[in-house]
Amino acid sequence: MGKTEILGEKSITDRDRSLVFLAVLLALFLAALDQTIVSTALPRIVSDLQGIKRYAWVATAYLITSTAFAPIYGKLADTYSRKRIGTGAVMLFLLGSVLCGLAGEFGDLPIIGDGMNQLVLFRGIQGIGGGGIFAMTFIIIASLYPPAERGRYQGFVGAVWGIASVLGPLMGGLLTDHAGSFIPGVEGWRWVFYVNIPFGALALWFMKNHMPLLKPPGKSIRPDLLTGFLLISGLIPLMLALQIDKQEYPWIPGIVPQESNSPVWHSWLTLGLLALTLLVLAFFVRRSRQSQNPVLDFRLFENRVFRTANLTAFFYGASFMSVVIFLPLFLVNVLEVSATSAGFVLVPFSLGISLAATLSGQLVSNYGHYRNQIFCGGLIFLCSSLLLARMDSNTTYLTVMLYTLLCGIGVGPSLPLLTLAIQNAIDVRLIGQATSASQFFRQIGSTMGAAVMGTVLGTTLGLAFSTLDLPASLEKQSVRNIAATGGSELADQVKEIYSQLGNQLETMNLDSESYAALITHADMPEEFAARIEDLREAGDGNLSSIAEDLRSYGVDASTQLNSSVKEGFASATRRIYTLTFILMILANIATLRIPEISLRKTHDNASHARTPS
Repeated sequence: MGKTEILGEKSITDRDRSLVFLAVLLALFLAALDQTIVSTALPRIVSDLQGIKRYAWVATAYLITSTAFAPIYGKLADTYSRKRIGTGAVMLFLLGSVLCGLAGEFGDLPIIGDGMNQLVLFRGIQGIGGGGIFAMTFIIIASLYPPAERGRYQGFVGAVWGIASVLGPLMGGLLTDHAGSFIPGVEGWRWVFYVNIPFGALALWFMKNHMPLLKPPGKSIRPDLLTGFLLISGLIPLMLALQIDKQEYPWIPGIVPQESNSPVWHSWLTLGLLALTLLVLAFFVRRSRQSQNPVLDFRLFENRVFRTANLTAFFYGASFMSVVIFLPLFLVNVLEVSATSAGFVLVPFSLGISLAATLSGQLVSNYGHYRNQIFCGGLIFLCSSLLLARMDSNTTYLTVMLYTLLCGIGVGPSLPLLTLAIQNAIDVRLIGQATSASQFFRQIGSTMGAAVMGTVLGTTLGLAFSTLDLPASLEKQSVRNIAATGGSELADQVKEIYSQLGNQLETMNLDSESYAALITHADMPEEFAARIEDLREAGDGNLSSIAEDLRSYGVDASTQLNSSVKEGFASATRRIYTLTFILMILANIATLRIPEISLRKTHDNASHARTPS
C-alpha cells in the first residue's frame, strides 16, 4: 500500500487519505444540505411550534453563525491540529442537529422560552458547526494534497456542494411528509435534523480513525481572542441588517412602506445595525494591526491574488443568489407553474455546477491555468444572465431550464479554482486564514446580493401594484405577501369577494334591513351602488341583472389583477438579472486581475508568496 507525504505529517497511506477525503465530503454534504433543507419543512414547523412570526429566523440563524464563525475556524486551523478542529466542527454540527430535532419536545425552557425560540437558538449552534465544516473541508484537503493535485479534489467539493444545495428542499419535503411513520410520535419535520446523525457519525468515525493530526507548520502561538470576539461582534449585526425584511425595515430611515404596519423606528434599525457593524469592525481592524497574532492577519491583503480572488468570489456569491432565490418566483408567478416544478428547474443548475466544477478541477490539475477557466466560466454566466434579463411571460419552461444549466456551468469553475488560486499564492502557515476568508467573502456576497435584489423585487412590485383597484378589504395586502403567495391567490380572493356580493344582492329584498349595509359595503364598487340605489328609488326590486354584472365585474377584475401581478414579477425579474449581468461584468474584470501563478507540486512555501509569515 503506497504512502504519500502530506502537510504537517511525514506520510499517510493512500487508503487513509481517500477515506479522509470521503469523510470530509460527507460532512460537507450535510452542512450544505442544512442550508436549504428546512425551507420546505418550515410550514409544518411553524404550525407545530406556533411561531409564524419567527419562521424566517430558522434559516437566518444558521446563515449568520456559519458566516460569522468561518474566519475563526481558519485561524484555529493555522494554530492547532486540523483533525481536532475538523472533528470538533462535525461534533458541534451533530449536537445542533439533535437539539433542533428536540426543540419544543419538553415545553418551554427557562430563559430560552418556547419551542420556536429553542429551534432558532439550536439552528445557530448547528450553524457554528456547519460554518466550521465549510471552512475545514478546503483546509483539510489543502493539507492532504499539494496545489498541483488539489484542483481535481476541490472540484469534487464544488460538485457535492451544488448537489446538496438543490437536494435540500426535495429531501426536506419528503422527510416532512413521510418520515413521521418511522417512529410513532416523532413528527416528520424532526427527521430533517435527525437524518444528519447517522451520516455525520459515519463521517466522524472515518475522521477520528483514519485522519492524522495534520498539525499546522511552524510554531503554534495562541491567537488573540479579543480580535476574534470583535470580529464576531461586528459580523452578527451586519448579517442581521442584510437578512431582515427590507419591506418592513427599509434601507433608508424615515421611509416606511405604505403597506407596512411597523412603527417608524423600524426604518432606522437597518442603518443602526450597519453603523454598529462599522464601529465594531473599526475596533477589530485597529486591534488586529496592533496584535502579534490576530484572528485575521491583514498582511494577507498585501497579496494580490488574495485580494482579487476574494473580490471575484464576492461578485460570484451575489450573482449566484439571483438564480437560487428569484428564478422560482418568476416561474410560479409569471409562467404559473407549480411550486414543485419551480424547484425542479434548479436541478439543471446543480448539474451544471457539478459537471463544471469537476471538469475544471481535473483540467487545472492536468494543465494548470486556473484563471482562464474561471474567466471562461464567468463569460458563460455573463451571457446566461443576459438571457435571463430578457425573460417575459412568453418564455417557456424548457428555455428557463436551459438558462439555468448555462448558469451552473458558468458558476462551477469558480467554486474550486478561486480557493485553489488563493491557497497556491500564500504562505502555507496562513493557509487556514486565507481559505476561510475566501468562503467568508463569497458568503457575504451572497447575503448582500440577496438583500439588494430582494429590495429591487419589493420596490418594483410596489410600483406595479400601487395602481391596482383592489377591494377595500384587500388594499392593505402587502407586497411581501403577494411575493410569497403569488398573484393567482390574490386574484382568486378578488373574484370570490365580488361573487359573494352578487349572491347576497340576488337574494335581497330592497326593503330589508341589510340593504343599507350592503349598498354601503366597503367592497361594493361605487357604480354598482349607484345602480342599486336607482332601482330602489324606481321601486324595481329585480336585482338579478346587477348581481350578474357584479360577478362578471369580479371576473374581469381578477383577470386584470393577475395580468398586473405577472407583469410586475416579470419586470422585477428583468431588473434583478440586469443587476446580475452588471455584477458578472465586475466579476470578469476582477478575474482578469488575478495573477496566474504556477501550481506548486509540493507543500513547501512558494517563492512567489508575498504574504509574510
